[in-house]
Amino acid sequence: MQPALYLARSSMFEPAIGRAKVFAITETLGEDSVSWDEEEIAIHGYSELSTSNCEARPIAVVRPKTTEDVAFIAKICTAFKIPMIPFAGGSSVEGNFVAPYSGLTIDFSDMKRIVSFHPDDMDVVVQPGVNWVDLNKLLKNSGLFLPLDPSPTALIGGMVATNCSGTNAVRYGTMKDWVVNVTVVLADGNVIKTRHRPRKTSAGYNLTSLFTGSEGTLGMITEITLKLATIPEKQSVAVATFPSIREAAATASKIMRTGIQIAALEMMDETQMMVINKNGGTGGRLWEEKPTLLFKFSGTQRAIEEDVERVRTISSQHSGENFEFAKSEEEMNSLWAARKESLWAMLAARPEGTQIWSTDVAVPLSRMAEIIDLSKKESGQLGLFSSVLGHVGDGNFHQAVMYNPNDPEQKQSVRDCVLAMVHRAVEMEGTVSGEHGIGLGKKECLLEELGPETVGVMRTLKRSLDPHCLLNPGKIFD
Repeated sequence: MQPALYLARSSMFEPAIGRAKVFAITETLGEDSVSWDEEEIAIHGYSELSTSNCEARPIAVVRPKTTEDVAFIAKICTAFKIPMIPFAGGSSVEGNFVAPYSGLTIDFSDMKRIVSFHPDDMDVVVQPGVNWVDLNKLLKNSGLFLPLDPSPTALIGGMVATNCSGTNAVRYGTMKDWVVNVTVVLADGNVIKTRHRPRKTSAGYNLTSLFTGSEGTLGMITEITLKLATIPEKQSVAVATFPSIREAAATASKIMRTGIQIAALEMMDETQMMVINKNGGTGGRLWEEKPTLLFKFSGTQRAIEEDVERVRTISSQHSGENFEFAKSEEEMNSLWAARKESLWAMLAARPEGTQIWSTDVAVPLSRMAEIIDLSKKESGQLGLFSSVLGHVGDGNFHQAVMYNPNDPEQKQSVRDCVLAMVHRAVEMEGTVSGEHGIGLGKKECLLEELGPETVGVMRTLKRSLDPHCLLNPGKIFD
């Protein structure tokens, strides 16, 4: 999709043109709503968690507090062809919030109200700046929770925009399964609500699903109604090691086929376990440096004990060793810390001047061991330090590769390695992104997966809702 003729960033700084338009926003929203600070602008236009960054930066950061504020911003930006880049928690990894055409970054972190809570209906209405961890703390006494588990810094708006998931997806699904409706500001400033609050509807097109996962390219989400789940009576965790990725994956596949109601099923390779031993905050515990499965169980105490024994049996049938089951909340937190600390441990392992290229794909369960083995083999042949961890229960895994960004040859090797993994996923009838989204970094991969006809339909939708391509331009497709 060809970019519109945007107002040039240089013009945005001219008092008579760009700044005057942003000053109009300042006058309406208040002095504290707009930041011209270069350091803050840099933070909002770059992420160390992503390799899909760009040189361009937004002109300013705007912080609305209401849907009306966002609508006003959209009208100003549309009138003067200023790109709008929605920003939530900043935890995405595919360049989802960078500003390749400059423009205004619209930071939703001040829109953090719980609008209404309906415990009898098991739903809650929130603004996009609400953090999911904080939300669950507030909901705890009601016996309800939002059962997603992405980065702890993620905000609801970004979670909806990328259709995120996390470790609990094998039991509870992805974000789209928990969004009842959204209020959206369109590019021209018009405001729509996709539906009412009932759990089911057959009334018209499913616009809620259209905006979920659209990465802010079709509209800016300003309010979300979320379904909630009942907090399980009990939870526990177990861990087991395996001689190979293939045996670990076979165990996971067998567990899923037996119908055990596992709450989470995670895998980490031997490299990731080594990194955790060296850099992880897991209380000094020394882990076996072998492919490892972590299991989370939930339900009644009796049901958990029965499920644990079934999982123990299946693990032993596939050469599983060192099976350990947490018997207290302290032990549970200690075992699960290996998974929660995995990304931070990898970041801490970086030598100075290096970066990590982290990406994800998803494939049918039956192909997961194969794609992981091939991807690990290829990165090893290239002499790259990489680790694998995955939501093995639903065929989604992440590979993190360490490299020197100032070494063009090594950077190209990493790019080739990642693209090869993506190509394999597509060949295996998988997807180029299980939960990170497309953003700036996987546009060509999306075209490979879906083909020009399907992406063409997406372009048509984009042109219809955003004819000037002002909403998060340069993302998902060009």
